Amino acid sequence: MSDTPTNPPPAQLFNQVNVERASHAIVDQIKQLIRDGNLKPGDRLPNEREFCQQLGVSRVTVREALRVLEATGLIKVRLGAHGGSFLTSPSPEIVGDNLAHLLTLSPISASAATEARQIFELGILPLVLERATPEDIVELRDLVAGAKAAKAEGIYATEMSAAFHVKLSACTHNPAIEALMHSFHGPLISSLRAAKDAAPDMGIKGVEEHSDLINAIESHDLKQARAILTEHLERTAQRVAAQ
Repeated sequence: MSDTPTNPPPAQLFNQVNVERASHAIVDQIKQLIRDGNLKPGDRLPNEREFCQQLGVSRVTVREALRVLEATGLIKVRLGAHGGSFLTSPSPEIVGDNLAHLLTLSPISASAATEARQIFELGILPLVLERATPEDIVELRDLVAGAKAAKAEGIYATEMSAAFHVKLSACTHNPAIEALMHSFHGPLISSLRAAKDAAPDMGIKGVEEHSDLINAIESHDLKQARAILTEHLERTAQRVAAQ
């Protein structure tokens, strides 16, 4: 996104809000304007003074709304002569984090998480083979090398396996898929830990399968890649189901 400020949205774009829960109403109004296409990434929001006049609220209320928008990745606040609050394009990580917060409100069992992974990860595999770049392959191999080194030192953690699968989704170069995978990070970690508890010594086999999967991806061998990933996930499913 260019650092050159764009013109602020027209004044009539915003409606006055009720005092009760006013900051939430401002946030909801801006989200709706984004959904409707009236606000776009790069647009600068009015300054505090203008916002207060248009919305009929205090500066404290406006600042609270802007804090919420910034925390959710919808705006970026810049300082200086050309500063202000600018609409952004939320990254897959930010979108995924917001979805993840919703998932934590509804506990997901390790078995259910693994079943979802089987559907999701096998489903995206054709895109991974089609779109993975040489740089993606290097990153995947680096993750495997790091996992093998950690195994040798006795410091391997399930988060390393999760990082490989998250990177696998990134190889699709589809931000929606990446966001979904990031949102699923908590249940993914929980399911991997449950599988490790059931069979502590099986981790090295999983790392080797990661390596074999990379070879199949690089060779564009979908049949082999699907067979490797199917066995990889099925073993996890069996381990968590036995608990």
